[in-house]
Amino acid sequence: MAKKGAILLNLAGIGPAKVKKIIEYLPDLDRIIKLNIFDLRELSFLSKKDIDKIISLRNSKILENELKLIERDKIKVVDFFETEYPYCLKQINYPPLVLYLKGNIGLLGKESIAVVGTRTPTKYGKLTAFDFSYKLCSLGLNVVSGLALGIDKAAHEGALAASGFTIGVLGSGLNCIYPNQNRELAKSIFKKGLMVSEYPLNTKPLASNFPRRNRIISGLSKGVVVIEAAQRSGALITANFAVKQNREVFAVPGKIDQFQSKGPNSLIKEGAKLVDSIEDILEEINLSRIKVKG
Repeated sequence: MAKKGAILLNLAGIGPAKVKKIIEYLPDLDRIIKLNIFDLRELSFLSKKDIDKIISLRNSKILENELKLIERDKIKVVDFFETEYPYCLKQINYPPLVLYLKGNIGLLGKESIAVVGTRTPTKYGKLTAFDFSYKLCSLGLNVVSGLALGIDKAAHEGALAASGFTIGVLGSGLNCIYPNQNRELAKSIFKKGLMVSEYPLNTKPLASNFPRRNRIISGLSKGVVVIEAAQRSGALITANFAVKQNREVFAVPGKIDQFQSKGPNSLIKEGAKLVDSIEDILEEINLSRIKVKG
């Protein structure tokens, strides 16, 4: 499990950049729990606000309660400096300091494709997300998405229907599954896949959390497939992260008179690879050696 000190710093909102500097001064992160205020002030890169948060959390029951919940709910927690932390996430800008994990931890080492899109898809969009995910998982790949309604849900369901593996990345804590309509889906993913969050276990699904979580969806994946999305949407935020992270971006074209098509169609104009089959994806990520069955 991640060091207690890393969990404390994550609760306080101290990111990996500052933590790296802390480690130069303090190789054992757990010592942060015992440093007095004068020692903390020696860490000049920590602001007064940072120090106040650390001390406040240390003096409260919050860290103790978090550790109890982690043990009770059998949550695996890894921090940025542990060997179990996925290498692909270490390479992105602003990687999470801590990952809360529940399910099949081994999936972090599998080759993955993200499938994302609108919460209000057409029937065509849902069928395409289900079909693509089913086929990707049938070939041994892993499907990553965000557990949202619509395209995300269809992607997870397609993966599970193929007896494959899927990762759900949350914009809340693992004990606050959102949306409520996907609670049963989340239970299935806990059993057969993996749920991931960078947020403490009881973190509510605040709107500001979701754009941040999208960098993890793309960061865990070799490429991102966008199936139906509005011109301004979380799916396009994920695609933008993918570009910055040197991941491939794929887009399924749609009818020009539907708002759900605006996002993927604009991505294609900007250089995303137009895909209408799984083979298109496999070729682009150098997996053309895998043949689609049927």
